[in-house]
Formats: sequence, C-alpha cells, structure tokens
Amino acid sequence: MPENPPVPWEYTLQIPNDLRSVTISRRTLRLILTMHGLITLVDTAELLATELVGNAVRHTEGPAALRVSWAPGTLRIGAWDANPESPEPPNELTSITDLEEGRGLALVRACANQWGWQPLSRNGHRGKYVWCELDAA
Repeated sequence: MPENPPVPWEYTLQIPNDLRSVTISRRTLRLILTMHGLITLVDTAELLATELVGNAVRHTEGPAALRVSWAPGTLRIGAWDANPESPEPPNELTSITDLEEGRGLALVRACANQWGWQPLSRNGHRGKYVWCELDAA
C-alpha cells in the first residue's frame, strides 16, 4: 500500500443522529486510512473523529456527516451537523478537568495541527462544519 498517496481524495459518510454512529464513523475512518497507507495517523485521527462526530450527534437532533479528505501531506477530518451555533471550546486543556462536558473540542485543539468551523447548509438544513487537520510526519 502507498505510504503517502500522491493524489487528493475525499470520503463522506452520512450518519443518523444515533450515538452508535460514533463507533461506525471511527471504524470507517480506520479502514479508509489503512487502505490509503496512512496507518501512522489512525490513532490520533480516530480520537479526533470520535470527538467531532460525538458532538454532532449529542448536541443536535438532525442529520450529520463525517468527511475525511487527503491533500498530499494533510489529512482533514470534519463533521457536519444541523446546529448552526458556533462551538465554544475551553481556552486551556488544563482548565477542563472539572467539566463534565466540553472536553472534546479542547482535545481536538490540543491534538490537531489546525482546527476550525464554518456555518454550512447541507440538503436544505442549516448547520455547521467543524474540522481539524493532521499533518503527515
């Protein structure tokens, strides 16, 4: 299998609003990265996708989607959900130890090379797209 694919690619997984979607998304991501020879990114990518998809299905009532794309050297993982409100992560990872919620995006911020969000409509539903990037080492 190729180590760093020379051409860009993208996958989108439409997911229902169901907590089981988190596990399905994580396993699908592992398969995609393994098949593209990006096994060194799997563990961190799974953690990031788990947090993004988990937020998408926990904090909305509508549909969601996982998007995974590769541009040579950079893996982008994103989750679309039907809630147009901006995500608000804590400022410091160390400040979240007493929180019962809100740790997910702090983990994303700590583990990803970049992250962000943007308002986005999909299939007639308003929402947002939260994404993060991992650089291939």
